[in-house]
Amino acid sequence: TYYLLLNGRKGIKMLLAMLPLFLFMTLINPLFNVYGATLLFHVFGRPYTLEALLYGAAIAAVLVVMLIWFGCYNAVLTSDKFTTLFGNLIPALSLLLVMVLRMIPNFMRKAAQLTGARKSIGKGSVENATNKEKITDGMTILSALADWALEGGVVTGDSMRSRGYGSVKRTSFMIYRMTGIDAALLVLQCLLAAVVLVTAISGGTTATYTPDFYIAPVSGMHICGLLAYCAYLSIPTVLHIKEAIQWHISRSKI
Repeated sequence: TYYLLLNGRKGIKMLLAMLPLFLFMTLINPLFNVYGATLLFHVFGRPYTLEALLYGAAIAAVLVVMLIWFGCYNAVLTSDKFTTLFGNLIPALSLLLVMVLRMIPNFMRKAAQLTGARKSIGKGSVENATNKEKITDGMTILSALADWALEGGVVTGDSMRSRGYGSVKRTSFMIYRMTGIDAALLVLQCLLAAVVLVTAISGGTTATYTPDFYIAPVSGMHICGLLAYCAYLSIPTVLHIKEAIQWHISRSKI
C-alpha cells in the first residue's frame, strides 16, 4: 500500500511486472526441492509436491517484498537524509554510499543524454539496425558511461578531500530535527517491535513447509502479536496519508 502511495500508476505497473517473477520462482522450486508429503504429480520422474510449491511461494513472496521495501527506501530516504543520519558517524562511508545510491538514476539520465546526442549526429542505431549495430552502439554508450562515472568519482573525491571532509570531527548543517512526534513514533515502534518479538519467541510465527506443511494457529496472545505487526507496518502509510491531507488543507487555504 505504501509503495503504491509513493509511486501511483508506476507502482501498479511495477507490481504487475513482479508477478511473473513470483510465479516463476513459485513453480520452479518443486523441480529442485523434492521434499514434501503431498504428491501432486511427477515431472521428468521427480516428485512435484504441494509443500515444495508453498515453500517456493513463500521464498518468492520474500523476494518481491524486499524489492518493494527497496523501492520505498529509494523514494523516501534521499541522499540528504542519509547524510543527515550518518554523516557525522561515518563520514567517508556515508559519502561513498550516497555516491553509489545516486549512481543508478544518474546513469539512466546520462545514458538517455548520450543516446539522444548520438542520434542527433547520425551515429545512433536506427529502427531497422542489425543486432551487431545495436550491440556496437550500446557498447559505445556503456564505455562513455564508465569513463564519465570514473572521472566523476575522482573529481568528487578530490573535491571533498580538498574541503577536509572526514579529516576531523565537524558540525554540519541539518534541516531535519528530532521533534516530539518523532520521539513518540520511535517509542511506539519499539513497543510494537517488542510485542512482535515476544510473539515470535513464544512460537506464534512458526511456519514449516517441508516435509509437512504447518503454520502456527492464530489464537490467544498470538493475535496481539500479529495485530502489533500489522500496526508496525502501517505506520508509514498512516503518516503519508496524514501529510497528504494536511497538504491539501494548506493548499485550500491559499
